[in-house]
Parts: sequence; structure tokens; C-alpha cells
Amino acid sequence: MKIINIKDLNPGMFVVGVIKQTGHIKIKNQGWVKTQKSIDSLKATGVLEVEIDPSKTLHEEAHSDTPPCDMPEAIDSEVNPWHKSTSIDSELTQAAKLYDEAKDLQKKAFKDLQSGSPIDISAFKETAHGFIDSVFRNQDALACIARIREKDTYLLEHSINVSILISIFAKHMGLERSVIEQMATGALLHDIGKVHIPDTILQKPAQLSIEEFEVMKQHAKYSYDIVMNAQLGKIATEIAGYHHERLDGSGYPFGYEAKDLSQYVRMAAIVDVYDALTAERVYKVGMTPVKAFRLLREGTPHHYDTELLNVFINAIGVYPVGTLVKLTSQRVGIVSGSNPDTPLQPIVKVFYHAKHMRYIEVKDVDLANKRVNDDLEAAIKPEEFSLDLLKFFRHSMLP
Repeated sequence: MKIINIKDLNPGMFVVGVIKQTGHIKIKNQGWVKTQKSIDSLKATGVLEVEIDPSKTLHEEAHSDTPPCDMPEAIDSEVNPWHKSTSIDSELTQAAKLYDEAKDLQKKAFKDLQSGSPIDISAFKETAHGFIDSVFRNQDALACIARIREKDTYLLEHSINVSILISIFAKHMGLERSVIEQMATGALLHDIGKVHIPDTILQKPAQLSIEEFEVMKQHAKYSYDIVMNAQLGKIATEIAGYHHERLDGSGYPFGYEAKDLSQYVRMAAIVDVYDALTAERVYKVGMTPVKAFRLLREGTPHHYDTELLNVFINAIGVYPVGTLVKLTSQRVGIVSGSNPDTPLQPIVKVFYHAKHMRYIEVKDVDLANKRVNDDLEAAIKPEEFSLDLLKFFRHSMLP
């Protein structure tokens, strides 16, 4: 398979799928583009890059023997958010690189602001662009990386994870690419205002006092000002400033109500809380995704939008990719792939046996496969069986 720019697409090439676009369409069936008119139609709908199979390219003399495939008829305006143009194993290396680069960017931005220098806005846009491209190729890769996190890097990783998750969320909402880019950029910068919060509060290895929390609340105002002054757009600015607001007006820092909060801000509020709840912190153990979903549901409809929460849960799965789970066979593994038609039966990469307390051969187990005699028993935390999950995953499972 090969990904090419739409300008390099020629009649006779076999198109597998759309990789990058400004609109949202999907190819009903894979097939050959027969004419330049078909290619022009793809360009007109906003297609920028496509995936082709070079081995199936037709030469001029072979066209008459091949069933016609008129691409405009093969285009559907509906989005298939689960379409994956590459495998998770192929995408993981690129996803890990994007994640590490984003962490370096966050560190630099904090240092620049602390020294009074402006932050490199173009770099944040480029990072958001990279996240979205990866999510559209295979959302499972970045979702998996985002779940494998370290306790002492929460400040950096939280904004990155929110950006990744909101990109996945927005893709499943069928939003325009330009909107998703603003949302992902705003999410990357939504906590940038914490640079103005004293380190004694920001780095405190325990829960904040009431007085300290009042100071912490101001970070959203600071984030709003920073993103607004950077002229990143209304959507990005509102996500940065309003992500702690709640539908019933009980949020902060402005106390806005439902009528004041856009769909994009409501989405950001859900993602921000979900990632915070599931994160490992110095002073608390992260919740399992299922428990976090339950808590978010308890907050509807007063704090969070019920319909949007349902879409979010469906988009990342009851057992999100990257979740540590135990099967009924006592094998332990990481959810490595989603099965949207059977969300309770994901693909699990097993590597440890809880009963025998030893590593086992790493292999993928598709729980939706009827031939597999195994079921998912529970989502668990690394501490529950004393395994250095992060180290093992990064050194043994990433390509």
C-alpha cells in the first residue's frame, strides 16, 4: 500500500481509501479510478491524500478488460469513523514519535512563557495536525500511547491526551477537518495558563486546600488570554478558557451556563474530566475507564451533555485501547484494538499470566472471534499485580 497526494492520482490506479481531506467522505468500495473526471470529483470534495495499491495499477491497454469503477458513484457523504487505513502495529511507531515530540513542545512552551518569550504557535498547529492525521489512519495507536502514562509527568501529558481524545471524539462526531484542528490545538493549550500558577500549588504532591484551589481556578482565564492573543480562533480559545465550565453554571472561572457553552466546549469538558479521572497522580490512583464513565454519567445532564457523553464512550470504547485487562483465563494484557460492533469484546495483546505470575508469549487475542475460548474479566490497574507496565510496554511491545 502507498499513500499519495491527490495531485499524483492518475487514471488506472486502485484506490483503497481516503487518508486526508478537508471534508468528510468515504469510499463505499475499493476500486480503480477510470477517468480524470473521477479524480477531479475527488478534489472537489476536499480529498487531499488517498491510499492506493500500486500492485493493482492498470496500464492503458488493460482498461477495456477491467470492470468500470466510477469514483464519484463510489463516494458516500457519510463518515465511517472506524475506518483504518493502516494497522495499529504500523502506526504505533509514528504515534509514539508524535507523542514524544508533543511533550518536548509542551516543555519548551512553558519555559518560553516563564521567561517572557512568545510560544511557537505554528508548532502547536503542526502537532495537532499530526495527531489528526494519525487518528484518521488508525485511532487505536495514539489512544494506546495516551493510556500508558507516567505519574510525574501529568502536567505535560494531560493536555496531549486531551488533544488526542478530542480528535478521536470529533472524528466520530463527523466534524469538519478545520474544526477538528482548532479543537485539537485548543486542547493542547487548554492548561497553558498554569504557567502563571505558583509552583508550590502546581507541583503540590497532594490535594489542594480550598484557598489553593481558588488560585488554581484562575489558570483557565490565563489560558483563555494566551490562546486568544495567539489568534488561534474562537473554538480553540473557548476550549482553553471554558473547559471547566458546567451546564448548570456551577463551573469556573466564569460560571457560564448551557446557553453560553458551544458543542465544542461541552466535548472538551467531558474529555478533560475523563483523562483527569483515569490518570495516575502522585497523590491518587487513576480510575478504570468504566468507573470514570460511570462518574461522568452521574454528572449528566447537570454538568455534562448526555448525548455527547454517549458518543464519546462509543468513540473510545468501554475498554479503551491501552487499558490493562485480565481475561477469564487469568492472562493479562493490553487492549490493542477496538471491535466497534462488539465493544465488550476488543482485541487484547496478552503478555502475562496472573495466576502463574510469569510472562507469556506476546500475542493478540480477538475476543470477538468465536473460536477464542476466553472472555474479558475486568479492567485492572498495574499496581494490582506489581508489574512495571510502562517499562514493559515501551521496550517490549512498541515496534
